Amino acid sequence: MRKTNNKIEVKGTEITIVLVKEQDYVSLTDIAKYKTNDTSAVIGNWMRNRNTIEFLGIWETLYNPNFNPLEFEGFRKQAGLNAFTLSPQKWINATNAKGFIVKAGRYGGTYAHKDIAFKFASWISVEFELYIIKEFQRLKEEEQKLLGWTAKRELAKINYRIHTDAIKENLIPKHLSKKQISFIYANEADVLNVALFGKTAKQWREENPDKKGNIRDYANIAQLVCLTNLENLNAVFINDGLSQSDRLVKLNQIAISQMKILLTETSIAFFSNKNENNNE
Repeated sequence: MRKTNNKIEVKGTEITIVLVKEQDYVSLTDIAKYKTNDTSAVIGNWMRNRNTIEFLGIWETLYNPNFNPLEFEGFRKQAGLNAFTLSPQKWINATNAKGFIVKAGRYGGTYAHKDIAFKFASWISVEFELYIIKEFQRLKEEEQKLLGWTAKRELAKINYRIHTDAIKENLIPKHLSKKQISFIYANEADVLNVALFGKTAKQWREENPDKKGNIRDYANIAQLVCLTNLENLNAVFINDGLSQSDRLVKLNQIAISQMKILLTETSIAFFSNKNENNNE
C-alpha cells in the first residue's frame, strides 16, 4: 500500500482511497462510518449476506488466479445461517482473496477494490453509492489533469539534461572548481528564465519569499511547453557557437512568438470545453 493517499468527501464523510499495484482500494471502514461508528459490525453483517458472498466469489474468480474456490463454496453454503459470521480477514485467509486488504497503522482499516467498495456502498445506501461514484470520478479527472502537468514538467527536466550536457561540452573549461561549474549552470539556466519569464531565478525568489520551489514550479502548461522548446534550441545554439547575449535575444524572440500561439490555442480549447459543458 502506498504511503500517500487520496481522500474524497461524500455527504460529510471523509473516505480514503489508496493505490495498491496500480489499483484503487477504497476504505470500507470510512464508508461504514456513514451509517455507524461500529464499522466492523456493519462490514461483518454485509459479508454474511449470500448475495455478497456470491459477488465476492465471482469477482475473485475473474481477477484472482490464486483464488480458492473450494473455501468459497463452503462460505456460500453457510451464508444466511444464524451462526454464520464472516470478516474480511477470515475471507482473505481462507480463500487467498485479493479484493480486500486489512491494514493496521496510520492508514489502517479495511480496504476493498473499488468494484467491491461501490457494492458495499450500495448496501449502505443507494444514494450514498451514487455520490461516492460521482466524487471518485471527479478525483480521477483531477488526477489526469495533474498527470498531464507532471508529464510536461518531467519532459522539461529531461530536456534540461540535454541543455546542461551542451553547456558541459561547449562552455565549461577544464579544471574548473565545482563552485565555478555550478555558477555557469545557474547562469545558463537564467538565460532561459529571462528569455521566458523576464527575470532570473534569484529575482523571482526575492519577489516571492513565501513560496517554495523555484520559478519553473509555478509555470503554467503553455510556459512549460515553451520552456521545453527553448531548452532544445539553446542546446543547438550553444553547439553552433553563438554567444550568450545572441542566444538570449533569439530565445526571447522565439518565446514571445510561441507563447502567443500557445496562449491562443489554450484559450480556444478553454472556451470550446466551456461551451460543450454549457450545452450538456
